[in-house]
Amino acid sequence: MRIIDTHCDALLKLQMSRRNALGFMDEKKPMQFLDADEIDTNYERLKAGGVKVQFFAIFISPRIPDNEKWQHALEQVDIFYNEVLTCENVVHIKDLKEVGELKAHEIGAVLTLEGSDAFGNDLMKLRTLIRLGVLSLGPVWNNANLVADGVGEKRGTGLTNFGHEVIDLCNEHGILIDVSHLNEAGFNDIIGTAGRVFASHSNARAVHDHPRNLTDEQIEQIIAADGMVNIVFCPAFVGEGPVGIPELFPHIDRIVSLGGAGNIGIGSDFDGIPSHINGLRHSGEYQNLVDALEEEYGTDFTERITHRNFINIFGRG
Repeated sequence: MRIIDTHCDALLKLQMSRRNALGFMDEKKPMQFLDADEIDTNYERLKAGGVKVQFFAIFISPRIPDNEKWQHALEQVDIFYNEVLTCENVVHIKDLKEVGELKAHEIGAVLTLEGSDAFGNDLMKLRTLIRLGVLSLGPVWNNANLVADGVGEKRGTGLTNFGHEVIDLCNEHGILIDVSHLNEAGFNDIIGTAGRVFASHSNARAVHDHPRNLTDEQIEQIIAADGMVNIVFCPAFVGEGPVGIPELFPHIDRIVSLGGAGNIGIGSDFDGIPSHINGLRHSGEYQNLVDALEEEYGTDFTERITHRNFINIFGRG
């Protein structure tokens, strides 16, 4: 079973490992994307889990000083090119229509940007990232920036004037706009202006009331915009207490009940979550999810969730 996973934070982990290794008191070698046990989405695990396409996010912590954020972004891009893309049969997806053209032995790698902090107020930097292959922009993380407010910002405003310029530029280049971390005001502005919209890693708030999950109305608006909701494996977004794969099913059922059977996908958030769902510790365990989905929903719907919906909506040009 092929898997299209629309969010992971492996680039950040790899970058931090390299920066830590530069300290002359640290003799540990930096993690390797090929097979590092600390990387949930390492190459060997992607192969073992049947991942056909993996989205790799550039993420800049809000704690990084503004004058260093661009450098941090470029370091993560460099890792994407020099470590991810150099693995055997890994193909750089430069246009989402290429997802449906991958050969049986190939794994597609998509570069994305989570938060606009990397480019500040400089559209030239955003254009540069697009030229380097960024195909998806999440305007914010949980905090505010010059584009919009995230779900963790108290003032709760939507897109700024500059934010509208950013969305216009992304529309010109066919960039997906990721609403997963936006507050409701920002979400409403995006739905009205973005050409291609999706939630890379979010669940249903009606099932589990967490600010990072989507309301029924938001899910319906994404469906109406011919977008996608990609379910996330972060336990805090799934339910209370220890959670396993079956606890994902109510989120799937809720999205289906709202008319989204053709709009569900997967956005694991591997390498960006502090804990894991039982039975889904890393990409190498995706078969556990596939088996559970097939038992619950059958093979046809499992294929839709794992890859066909994405190809139908975004992968056909």
